Amino acid sequence: MLSAIDSFLMDDRPRSLAGLKRGLTEFLWFGIKEARACLFVGLFFAAIFLMPRAGLFGIPRYDLLLVVAVAIQLWMVRVKLETWDELKAVCLFHAVGFALEAFKVSGNIQSWSYPDFGYTKIFGVPLFSGFMYAAIGSYIVQAWRLLDIRVRHHPPYWMATAIAVLIYVNFFTHHYIGDYRWYLAACALGLYSRSTVVFRPLDRDRRMPLMLGFVLTGFFIWMAENIGTFWGVWRYPNQLGAWSAVHISKWSSWSLLVIMTFTIVASLKHVKAKIHIAQD
Repeated sequence: MLSAIDSFLMDDRPRSLAGLKRGLTEFLWFGIKEARACLFVGLFFAAIFLMPRAGLFGIPRYDLLLVVAVAIQLWMVRVKLETWDELKAVCLFHAVGFALEAFKVSGNIQSWSYPDFGYTKIFGVPLFSGFMYAAIGSYIVQAWRLLDIRVRHHPPYWMATAIAVLIYVNFFTHHYIGDYRWYLAACALGLYSRSTVVFRPLDRDRRMPLMLGFVLTGFFIWMAENIGTFWGVWRYPNQLGAWSAVHISKWSSWSLLVIMTFTIVASLKHVKAKIHIAQD
């Protein structure tokens, strides 16, 4: 069923459209493809919304969310919505995310917390939380295929990898030696200043700066984070008494994390084939 839908969405035969009608039609198709690329995110967040805080059948909510996340991921591989290589990349996102979570909730840091009980909590972090990071990778993988994404003037891989590693390290070290996110953001801006993402909403290629894609994706993740904290899945210290919106500064953090995630996706063989490396 989904394969048939994807084939329909990716049908890029020329359409007789012009002017406002073309613009609105392409915008609609772009929105539909983006929604489809968020399949894992949508199903996972639906589980978060529907799952009672007390859990079900005596099983804590965090443990049930882990079961749901694993089931969704395996189902996507089984029906060939993701390949095994893509699953390996998603698992890497999970591991990277879990390591960051374990550090952030530790006693010395306490950037946020998971207040509910769960059998599958390790170092204070429920194992399902890594899937929230993996969901970003899953979205990029799905969007790459559905929108026929290509990248022009991508920086050399060693440079992209270096800035991605520094971004990740800064999430840890800023608690001890200062926050260098804006310096890293400036470096990333310079590194990707010529990079353009080419995508196909309908039947024609469209372009936009790759950095704009990072920032927009970071914004929507920040919005999702507000939803997650509102439902009490995790909480920042200032939200323990009463919920308040996640600080806007988190948008920049998520945008930088998207750069790191994109770099991992860009290492996949079939993705590399659609990336043009800048030579000068």
